[in-house]
Amino acid sequence: MVRAALAHSFCSEQQRFIQRQPKRLKMTAAACLTQERIWFDKPRYDEAERQFYERMNGPTQPKQDTGANSILQDIARARENIQKSLAGSGGSGAADYGGLTARMKNLELENQSLHNVVEELRSALSKMESRVSVLEKRSTAPTVNGTGPASPQKAPPAPAKQEEEDEDEDYIDLFGSDEEVDEEAERLKEQRLQEYAAKKAKKPALIAKSSILLDIKPWDDETDMAKLEECVRSVQVDGLLWGASKLVPVGYGIKKLQINCVVEDDKVGTDFLEEEITKFEDYVQSVDVAAFNKI
Repeated sequence: MVRAALAHSFCSEQQRFIQRQPKRLKMTAAACLTQERIWFDKPRYDEAERQFYERMNGPTQPKQDTGANSILQDIARARENIQKSLAGSGGSGAADYGGLTARMKNLELENQSLHNVVEELRSALSKMESRVSVLEKRSTAPTVNGTGPASPQKAPPAPAKQEEEDEDEDYIDLFGSDEEVDEEAERLKEQRLQEYAAKKAKKPALIAKSSILLDIKPWDDETDMAKLEECVRSVQVDGLLWGASKLVPVGYGIKKLQINCVVEDDKVGTDFLEEEITKFEDYVQSVDVAAFNKI
């Protein structure tokens, strides 16, 4: 078809060219085509050649799509597996249901037994807590004038009805009854408590102390700083200990006195020191706390 189209276009171009020539050179379209060597019957010959080779070698197989075939094969296998699983599960459904029912019954029995064990443990724990509280009350009995703990008092007897109920219950005695308490152990425990109380009474109490750094400023550069320091150190009170001091320049030739002291918190405070030092009005202008540290 392409060759025919090309031949037609070529002939039309040639006809136009002839029309432009003188009349003696003009030719008809049939004459033009007779002079052209074009194979118009090539498709027919190609078809004949194909039929010849098919008769000789057999018909050619069309190429198959390998991807599509693999997908189809996977679908077929999946269908076969589903059918096999459905066929196999149909017979064992009743057996599986029976096995599940038996397992559920076993789990229910185990759950019930666990509930019973938990209840027994709770009751035993409550009784143990009550006994521990009684022992703690005995061990922490108050002292009378530092002579030691008072003699332990026996717990009041429980009512008869309560005793009967306790006998009916499953009782687990973890610590043993109160009547079986060893008298020797009780005596040793009381002796140790007395020794601990005496040792604690002899131990000295800790005294809270603080280290204070004071900045004491004079009125001007003509103030006698040696006299100012002497006045400050003249403040003596129980719980006050003066330490090192130095002069620190402030500006314009003025120096301030920086002095350290150690005080007992219960006896001396910063307000007391400021009041006592500012009494020396001829030398002291102001008192500031530069640092305050607990010891």
